[in-house]
Formats: sequence, structure tokens, C-alpha cells
Amino acid sequence: MSTLNQLRRSLGRTLENLAEGWQNLRERAGQALTHFRPPAKRDDLDTWEDQVIRHSADWGLLATEVQEDGESVIVRMEVPGMEKADFDIDVIDNHLVVRGEKRVQKERRDGRFHVMECAYGSFERALALPVEVDGHAADARYRRGILTVTLPKLRPAMARRIPVNTA
Repeated sequence: MSTLNQLRRSLGRTLENLAEGWQNLRERAGQALTHFRPPAKRDDLDTWEDQVIRHSADWGLLATEVQEDGESVIVRMEVPGMEKADFDIDVIDNHLVVRGEKRVQKERRDGRFHVMECAYGSFERALALPVEVDGHAADARYRRGILTVTLPKLRPAMARRIPVNTA
């Protein structure tokens, strides 16, 4: 086989692997892709924070895990750079709705950005819950960039041993 044919086959396999990887990423992370909206435009002067938000990403990943055990549904969402007061959480029609606003960190105001991958502004993410939950008894905690919401089930799973009879 000629070198040119080997290169073509190798390139073909590489493109197939790349396409498969993108498809896998879209399937697994597609739900986590979340739109961030900048705050409403104010009439006063353009602040440093306004300029950063205007040039930041419009979309960000809010990676999430939804786990169910016998008594509750536990939702873990990666939302770094926020404070617990920045969240608004509701259970609506068997969906957990997480809203928030990610603000610009005010650590440094001098210099210029060369990479702007972080998203800032308000966001909303609705997650379908696998079972009915008691939203009034839910507990939410935020620590180290992870929002954890524990939602007790309305009807916890009842374990029942079934005896096996002889025929």
C-alpha cells in the first residue's frame, strides 16, 4: 500500500473518531450548555464590570448529576464563582428550576484579557426530576462551587420481601 493511501486511511479514521467524539460530547453535555444573559443595560456610564460581561461568553457549562436513592433525589450542579445568595431555586411541574446570576469577580481591574471563556450574567436551568418530590421539604447547600439540592420523594420506595412458594 502506498504512503498516500496510508495517509488517506489514517486521516479517514481520525475524522471518524473526531466526529464520534463531538457527537458523544453533544449527547452528554448538551443539556449542561446554559445561556447566560447580561444584566439589563443601565443609562449610566459603562463600568469595568459591564465591559467584562459584554466580552464574556454567552454560554457556559453547568455540569449536573441527578441521583436517586430510596428516599430522595439529590441534584449536584457545578456552578463556580457564586455565593449562596445568588441562587433562586424552585420545584415546578416535577422540574427543579435553578436560576442565578454569576457576577464578575472584582479582584483586578488593570490589564487586559486575552482569553474570555467564563460566562457572566443571569441563567436558568430546568432539570426534569425522575420521581415526584416534596419541594417544600427540599434542602439546598452551596460549597466549593457545587450546589447540592436534596429533594425528599413524595412516595419513598417501599421494600417488600416476596416469598417464593412451591408450585
